[in-house]
Amino acid sequence: MEILFRTEIQKFMLAKLLLTLLCVMTCLYAGCVVNPLTGADEFMLFPPEQDVEIGKAYSVEVEKQLGGRIENDALQEYITAVGRKMASISHRADIEYHFTALNDESVNAFALPGGYIFITKGLLEKFRTEAQLAAILSHEIVHVVARDTANTMSKDIGTSLLLVVAIMANVSQGAVTAGQVTQQIIGLRYSREDEREADLGGLTYMVRAGYDPSAMVEVMQTLQSLNDERPPEFFATHPSPLNRLTYIERRIKQRYAGVSGLRVGKEEYERAVLSQLKSAKRPSAPSR
Repeated sequence: MEILFRTEIQKFMLAKLLLTLLCVMTCLYAGCVVNPLTGADEFMLFPPEQDVEIGKAYSVEVEKQLGGRIENDALQEYITAVGRKMASISHRADIEYHFTALNDESVNAFALPGGYIFITKGLLEKFRTEAQLAAILSHEIVHVVARDTANTMSKDIGTSLLLVVAIMANVSQGAVTAGQVTQQIIGLRYSREDEREADLGGLTYMVRAGYDPSAMVEVMQTLQSLNDERPPEFFATHPSPLNRLTYIERRIKQRYAGVSGLRVGKEEYERAVLSQLKSAKRPSAPSR
């Protein structure tokens, strides 16, 4: 009975500590910031300079949980080059972006705060052109620019508490672990408005970088075909493509109907990504 009583007191004290830390963080940092894409004021618990700290701190854990980096420097450099084309003309070109392809077989792509963007092998294998890769990376770049992850974390009390403790107490083991925080961040769901903004903002970025906008439609169609078979991990945090195709196609018709000669990059993607992934799967020849 005494042990149980002590446990309950400890739980109460921990909850009180977490609440106190959250209140302190809120008083120190919370406020409204302007979304550079929409011009709207948005509530943020975490200051912009902390985005990079959070992204850097948890990018290592993301790699660990999702099979590690694909060990192919040429492939990683290619994906980084495609991503940086769009990042360089984004509303936050001052950020140092990091693009990483992960070994995980799931179909997914996501961004951490501060410019850390990830795409899985499972999703890379579904694409057929460089423009399709550009479409998904530009979508994630917008999430970084708009600070959608930081905004969503600010509204998610559970995730905010974990991050407050991890940041202020530098905890890596025990009640709060890097793995717990990473799972919370990866599992965050953006609002439908955030996703619409990422789709349309991403469309703008990819066209400015010289890519064919129809690739965004192709990506949505590919994801929808996967959803019809078995919903991939991508849909745990993203709305259905069917609800997004209409406004994407409308935007292309309104703004880019007369545009031609933009980059598709089928051969380049086959050579730099698909053939590299196939080669990695081939069993090595037996030694003689």
